[in-house]
Amino acid sequence: MSNPGETTSQRPLRVAIVGAGPAGVYAADILTKSNGVKDGDFEVSIDLFEAYPAPYGLIRYGVAPDHPRIKGIVNALHKVLDRGDIRFLGNVTYGRDLTLHDFRAFYDAVIFSTGAIKDADLPIPGIDLEGSYGGADFVSWYDGHPDVPREWPLDAKEIAVIGNGNVALDVARMLVKHPEELLSTEIPDNVYQGLKGSPVTDVHVFGRRGPAQVKFTPLELRELSHMNDVDIVLYPEDFEFDEASDDAIRSNNQIKTMVNTLTNWLVEEHAESEQPSSRRLHLHFLHSPVEIYDDGGSGRVAGIKFERMELDGTGNVKGTGEFVDYPVQAVYRAIGYHGSPLDELEYDAKRGVIPNEGGRVLDAGGNPVPGIYATGWIKRGPVGLIGHTKGDALETIGFLLEDRLQLPPAENPDPQAIIHLLEERGIEYTTWEGWIKLDAHEAALGAEWVAQDAEESVVRERIKVVPREDMIRISRG
Repeated sequence: MSNPGETTSQRPLRVAIVGAGPAGVYAADILTKSNGVKDGDFEVSIDLFEAYPAPYGLIRYGVAPDHPRIKGIVNALHKVLDRGDIRFLGNVTYGRDLTLHDFRAFYDAVIFSTGAIKDADLPIPGIDLEGSYGGADFVSWYDGHPDVPREWPLDAKEIAVIGNGNVALDVARMLVKHPEELLSTEIPDNVYQGLKGSPVTDVHVFGRRGPAQVKFTPLELRELSHMNDVDIVLYPEDFEFDEASDDAIRSNNQIKTMVNTLTNWLVEEHAESEQPSSRRLHLHFLHSPVEIYDDGGSGRVAGIKFERMELDGTGNVKGTGEFVDYPVQAVYRAIGYHGSPLDELEYDAKRGVIPNEGGRVLDAGGNPVPGIYATGWIKRGPVGLIGHTKGDALETIGFLLEDRLQLPPAENPDPQAIIHLLEERGIEYTTWEGWIKLDAHEAALGAEWVAQDAEESVVRERIKVVPREDMIRISRG
């Protein structure tokens, strides 16, 4: 057992990381591989806490299941956690099961990597009508999040998706894609059955700016062309380019690739044979949402009104005063994520982040809080791809190491002490060994599905377990 009187230079540095998504795992990995640890100057002892019974955070519950890169990222995170030098403790919720006071008692430093899971607000009339949804909520449903309802209302034939980022394209693709194509992914059965009953024929994606200002990536865009029996529809009047657009196309290969792809689709669309698909995905640009409206006071979405925009020469847009209506029965806003406040920490509600300087968390007076850090989206806001999170973690860990000898020492740094506390409080925490069991169980469900549905020529690698109680039971079994 560790001696509480020892300083952090005489015993392993105890660090808690709250949030086991990519940001948390990268931070843990970088800390274990830091020069001081590699050179034997000091040791670290890291516990990685997660509110869900399973690890991986955004990768498991925030990315479309048909994403080609998911598997590679999961494999990389798995390798880090499977080494055995980072302890995973799942199904433990900060602010409910453990407080900041608890963490300070057992750890010398705490890193918050809780991400951003809520939808950013879209303050327009009608946003609260029945049939108006947050894209993040829909993502949670189709990713089998344990804390959302099992059913989702999929009764609209025509749907609007507001946003021009990767999440907007994910939402649109999941809505318009024929669900049989998703059977090779890990989607839960309730999601497959729900999508199977959808009467959707048209999904419209709307962006405020032009084709050269979109926020999605070439990979996301190309995925749209791989859907069976779905036509992509574009509109010539939306293809407007100003001086800033031309500069961006010339100087940025990613933008050039996307504009070329969209322009080619626009040309090919008018040359195709007259055999329309049963579903259509419409991509609109230069549309700013003004109002979602119902039909005669029904309280249900009946359509959405946009103002047509035009580029102003700088790549930004201004209104034209021209308005256009689209009859739709559902609207999904996917204009970004927003972080959530954390107990006992300051919170910037406008940006949805914990106030910090380079990862050092700040108090109400703008001073660093000793031993408290942040990384990932809760640190910098929900921008950038998953790869950007590594640089983010590197900065935070750099400051933590700089502060190492001045950190407020834990009262009880014994690694077993936190386990005793969780057990005393009756918290059914899960472990890495438990995740290995759950992982194997989900793979077995996939294999069984193939056996039951022999007429389907699809091999299911796994089927995600949704109910939290089942995840806990299998993990702790």
